[in-house]
Amino acid sequence: MDEQALREMAEEHLRALAGPTATLREDQWSAIRALVLERRRALVVQRTGWGKSAVYFVATALLRDLGEGPTVIVSPLLALMRNQVEAASAAGVQAATINSANPDEWASIEEEVAVGDVDVLLVSPERLNNPDFRENVLPELTRNTGLVVVDEAHCISDWGHDFRPDYRRLRTLLTELPEGVPVLATTATANDRVVRDVSDQLGVTEDSNAPSTPLVLRGSLDRESLRLGVVPLHSTRERLGWLADHLEGLPGSGIIYTLTVATAEEVAEFLTERGFAVSSYSGRTEANERAAAESALLNNEVKALVATSALGMGFDKPDLGFVIHLGAPASPIAYYQQIGRAGRGVEHAEVVLLPGEEDQRIWDYFTSLTFPDEATVRAVLHTLDNADKPLSTAALEPHVELSRSRLEMVLKVLDVDGAVKRVKGGWTATGQPWSYEGERYERIARQRRAEQQSMLDYQRTAKCRMEFLRSELDDPHAEPCGRCDNCTGVAYSTEVDSVTSESARQRLERAGVTLSPRKMWPNGMRAVDIPVSGKIAPSEQHEPGRALGRFSDIGWGGKLRELLGPEASDGEVPEELVQACVRVLADWDWARRPAGVVAMGSSARPMLVASLAERIAAIGRLPLLGHVAHDPARRTQRSHNSARRLAGLWSRFGLPDELSLTELGGPVLLVDDYTDTGWTLAVVARMLRQAGASGVLPLTLAST
Repeated sequence: MDEQALREMAEEHLRALAGPTATLREDQWSAIRALVLERRRALVVQRTGWGKSAVYFVATALLRDLGEGPTVIVSPLLALMRNQVEAASAAGVQAATINSANPDEWASIEEEVAVGDVDVLLVSPERLNNPDFRENVLPELTRNTGLVVVDEAHCISDWGHDFRPDYRRLRTLLTELPEGVPVLATTATANDRVVRDVSDQLGVTEDSNAPSTPLVLRGSLDRESLRLGVVPLHSTRERLGWLADHLEGLPGSGIIYTLTVATAEEVAEFLTERGFAVSSYSGRTEANERAAAESALLNNEVKALVATSALGMGFDKPDLGFVIHLGAPASPIAYYQQIGRAGRGVEHAEVVLLPGEEDQRIWDYFTSLTFPDEATVRAVLHTLDNADKPLSTAALEPHVELSRSRLEMVLKVLDVDGAVKRVKGGWTATGQPWSYEGERYERIARQRRAEQQSMLDYQRTAKCRMEFLRSELDDPHAEPCGRCDNCTGVAYSTEVDSVTSESARQRLERAGVTLSPRKMWPNGMRAVDIPVSGKIAPSEQHEPGRALGRFSDIGWGGKLRELLGPEASDGEVPEELVQACVRVLADWDWARRPAGVVAMGSSARPMLVASLAERIAAIGRLPLLGHVAHDPARRTQRSHNSARRLAGLWSRFGLPDELSLTELGGPVLLVDDYTDTGWTLAVVARMLRQAGASGVLPLTLAST
């Protein structure tokens, strides 16, 4: 088929996808031609909304017309997959997806792929290493595929090891493809460093002397519809007030991004109380609730979703009118990606950053969760080396100092590196030599620090803000936009209405967070000589408790961090916090009023905890029954997973000999400074229940 005829067919498929007036951009056609006519590999770096998905759907339709096998799209998020399946259908392309949300459909989809009824199969990167998929589906798919697409390909870059390490497995997949199978990688967020890294990972280079030159298409990252601005405010109270004052005046509906789940939920509650139709959206939101929230925003049934970065790649609402950030993301790349949700199909959209003093602390926290040190990773390998059978992630936890999520990340990285293998029943060591990439991880850390500084520079720059972001992404076409607050000299007011400000103050000072009891013992405890397993008996649990606030709260969080931080000295509890705890107790809807107070033993803050227990007992006219004893010699380093944490706590505490609970006539109020994993409360509550307490009601100043 000649090139002109192919382009006419491509235009027909595009019109089916995007409407009767749609025409291919020249770079879209260049990519399609490279994939279909020349069977090359290509990397397309284009701004959000440019039409990258049109390239692979049109290319798929053409390749299928030519008798080629199905396209495999590796896609990172379920929301992205849902949108892509719908888009494919509009183009006359039959698409299906295999992911964690539809396990009941896997067998039928795999059969449809085998008989050729599926044109596009979307899979998550994790699915590539699912044992059944890897052994039963992937070999045949690799032999017969007509096109491989790596969507959101920046995930394969250096920083991707702790976001989607399975993306790095793609390099192995691509080496196993038959010769002549085209490969397309697409992303909207890539600077020069990321482009080089992705190109290397996918075998795409810019060597013009190569006999079949792989193609890199990189366009302008300007977003003509976006008006960028920064509003510097001095307190969380002012930022909340500003949101409430300005939200109604923002165009259409949009997204308010926050840095933490707790902030998203608090802001959504505050705005709802102020009469706005908003919902929170985060990684803690249930799947069905996420889908409902996305639908409500798409249909303009809410003014905004207050969201963490969980609402990001793949959410496509062309008429999204604004994106507000309550707190700055840690890099210009992340910020550009998130603001790219707005203004795709409208002439004007507002983008406003409300930075906070706590942003750096939050960045530092997430940075601390990156790839662990070598000794910790070696402990994982050592445990698997010495196991006589595959070990699940849960079975590994008692033996390594890692949280469940970080342990899973380490296992995936080791798997990609060939040191461990995922099999039925868990993980096993391969015995292959493995080296720790310390230099690489330090390079990533330096890059992150530089990106954080760039975000601070963005807030302070007097130059064009869009030009600043485009330059950070190494856009060679970067130039002043003429639209942002710096270009126009027109900035949002920093004034906040006094009534709104007072409402924000009251919301921030509201006290009380529910502490749910632990209901299951961690797996594998008998392997470390702790004689518990399965469900925690209701007769050994504490009842739902209360904390004054979370460390991450936008209201009480700052005061609690100052009082309970690692550098804080021990002392009497401040009266302001005592009175706040009294308000928490007054609002507590307990079934039975506590009949006595017990103070938790503390090696770090004995004076603080004792004074809090004494003040609460005196105000409530309750007997102070005593202090839970603790053995400082048994104090271990704070653990990052439940099994290790419980093992370190199990024999640490003791009850006073004189403590009498059987005749108390009501539950015990158990007072502590803060709770993290909840295992200290669980262990001591079990002891108190076994000693005769009819119930245990935990009260702490803070929770994490």
